[in-house]
Amino acid sequence: MREPSLIWLETGDDFPPVQMAWGEDSPMPGLLAAGGTLDAAHLQAAYREGIFPWFSPGQPHLWWSPDPRMVLHTANFRLHPSLRKTLRKFIRTPGCEIRIDTAFRQVMTHCAQTPRAGQSGTWIVPSIMDAYCELHHQGKAHSVETWVNGQLVGGLYCVALGQAVYGESMFAHATDASKIALAALVALCRHHGATQIDCQQATSHLASLGAAEVRRSAFLTEAQHQQNQPEMHWQWCPVYWNTLSLGLNTDDTAQ
Repeated sequence: MREPSLIWLETGDDFPPVQMAWGEDSPMPGLLAAGGTLDAAHLQAAYREGIFPWFSPGQPHLWWSPDPRMVLHTANFRLHPSLRKTLRKFIRTPGCEIRIDTAFRQVMTHCAQTPRAGQSGTWIVPSIMDAYCELHHQGKAHSVETWVNGQLVGGLYCVALGQAVYGESMFAHATDASKIALAALVALCRHHGATQIDCQQATSHLASLGAAEVRRSAFLTEAQHQQNQPEMHWQWCPVYWNTLSLGLNTDDTAQ
């Protein structure tokens, strides 16, 4: 099979249409282009079109837009009995708390350094770190953090444009700490009316939590609608847990 040609971007070039991404029968399905500029402005432009960067150390900037796309519809979040029990215990235990945007670079650093099955390195290279931190300072990238007794034990970071949320990476240094952060993100999204969280690539872990593959066109239609909604308020309030129907009492979610 002949390998498709790859679009190379010069500094400042616009992204090509996502329909030009490599197909499912290619060596790297979803690969759209290489090169170009990696900074907050270009990241925001990429996400608005359903494009994200993903590359290893020593590679050029690689830009992706896979079809199908792994998406977690917030209404479909799967709260298994064990996770429900974990969340109830977390919420009721003094010293356990969710924080948002208090340690963004630290969350990214942990995501980069946490070993993952089947991976020998990380795609969160220094240029990725700097670009997303710049985007964070502009209010377009956020961290959801799991803290226990003053220690950051898990979390995730994401991009948000309006009410369109694009998940990036998670880490856990304690059992279920990343799942707790994801549950908090889902609760935050439900409270604000955000309908989907982009998960980019299919994994069995995400599927077990309710994520599923959808056609890129359907993902983009919903994402572009959500981008035009008012921005979410990125502060955590314990009452948001009530959107997950955990069976909590008023004291559990008191301010």
